[in-house]
Amino acid sequence: MTILKRRSVLLGAASASVAAPALAQGFPSKPFRLVVPYSAGGGADTTARLIAPKLQEALGQTVVIDNKPGAGGTIGDDFVAKASPDGHTLLIGAFAHAVNPSLMAKMPFRTPDDFAPVSLLVTVPELLVVTPSFPAKTVGELVAMAKAEPGKLSYGSSGNGSAQHLAAELFKMRTGTDIQHVPYKGGALAVADVAAGHVPFYFGNMSSALPQARAGRVRALAVTSPQRSPAAPEIPTMAESGVAGCEISEWNALLAPAGTPPAVIDRLNAEMVKILRQDDIRAKFADLGAQTIGSTPAELAAFLRAEQAKWAEVVAAARIKIE
Repeated sequence: MTILKRRSVLLGAASASVAAPALAQGFPSKPFRLVVPYSAGGGADTTARLIAPKLQEALGQTVVIDNKPGAGGTIGDDFVAKASPDGHTLLIGAFAHAVNPSLMAKMPFRTPDDFAPVSLLVTVPELLVVTPSFPAKTVGELVAMAKAEPGKLSYGSSGNGSAQHLAAELFKMRTGTDIQHVPYKGGALAVADVAAGHVPFYFGNMSSALPQARAGRVRALAVTSPQRSPAAPEIPTMAESGVAGCEISEWNALLAPAGTPPAVIDRLNAEMVKILRQDDIRAKFADLGAQTIGSTPAELAAFLRAEQAKWAEVVAAARIKIE
């Protein structure tokens, strides 16, 4: 390296070290863009709309929700990955954020390298539901039926590579069963066919499946969270039902572009943790079957790594691919 080039590199590094604290001191300096990589009305969008007013109040800047759906969430994710790392463009990351790298042959960004974790916001478990007239009354009885006639039973999902699909494939791995997958174009269609008896069971998002169970359209056997859900404490967990290692939750997390100054990340994290501890926010999410978390950035980073590794194993074992 020439002396001139070395001096240029050192000056660049020095400028960056000065710029980051200055940026953090002036933060926030403009409105926020909160990117939701899915259409309005879904789980991630609901999370964004519950926290946005609180975040706006806490930071004194307008928070604009920007829905950028498409390509399994990668369009919105990519937008944030390539945004200016000044803390004003943020992402509501979801379950697919950690799964897509295993499902897709090519990704337009690197997960997790292109993102700075802020906080895990909420988790929502899956609910194993069956047709009301289905003979199995417990998870154990369902497993026994599946093993007695391999390949005869089928389950519905909201589509290839969805959380519901992966939950059932994880269930098959943990129980050593052979059950056929019937993908639908959305969870509403899947649960409707379970209710009608066209497919016997389905792992549904707690927020959408629990009301169906309450109405008697389907029957709940177990929840996939480590502990029983406060929204339905009468429903046992998968572990209590004899199937260990079958925990799965859909989730939302707050992420920023990689390179966002640590002081900005810390400010965002501190405000989000305060918001998620507020009684009204906790109650609103609880009504949806969701649990508020409020993790540290380091805890979220570890969680994302674990999620990516876990689902890479399931995707490989089930040979799932999304073109």
